[in-house]
Amino acid sequence: MSSASQSASVCDPDRDCPLCPRLVEFREFHRAREPEWFNAPVPSFLPRGGPESVRLLIVGLAPGLRGANKSGRPFTGDYAGDLLYETLDLYGFSRGTFQARPDDGLELVGAAITNAVRCVPPENKPTGPEIKACRPFLINTLAEMPNLGGILALGRVAHETVLTTLGKRRAAYPFAHNAAHDMGDFTLFDSYHCSRYNTNTGRLTTQMFRDVFDAIAAHLN
Repeated sequence: MSSASQSASVCDPDRDCPLCPRLVEFREFHRAREPEWFNAPVPSFLPRGGPESVRLLIVGLAPGLRGANKSGRPFTGDYAGDLLYETLDLYGFSRGTFQARPDDGLELVGAAITNAVRCVPPENKPTGPEIKACRPFLINTLAEMPNLGGILALGRVAHETVLTTLGKRRAAYPFAHNAAHDMGDFTLFDSYHCSRYNTNTGRLTTQMFRDVFDAIAAHLN
């Protein structure tokens, strides 16, 4: 994937975002090592209708090294995306065929995908200060989605980041798989992350993931 220039946005970091020194160092290392990879903050994946058409926002943790960091599109190029995009297609949130490439022509329908941290972190573990530094981009992303009906948080860190972004107390909205929390204008849904580790260990099954989307579909309809 060519690392062509991105336009700066209040919702997406600039390609050379300097906010997190550790992530900058990691990014520069992989730019030198894999110059054909995207190797930049990964922008949100929006539907053709733009943020105004988004009813469901899916929030992950951070780009995978050989997934979104390589491809430039959230959950594209690693196993987690296989399960996520298969499920989005099943529930009508996408059209086209997912082929794990940013040029596969896949489009989202009424849904968008983003990450709590937009740059790939070492060992897929962003620090607290890195999550905080990236939070303004999530705040601005939410502000541009006036018709949002639900947020799906993939994993505890994404769940807690969303709560902090909304100014909510974590203790009042505990994370649990297939939990739903009323946020007023929309509902926050929780799922275990659709990572290979979680699916291989049985922590998250395909049916468990679909159960969450059953609840989301019922709420949005």
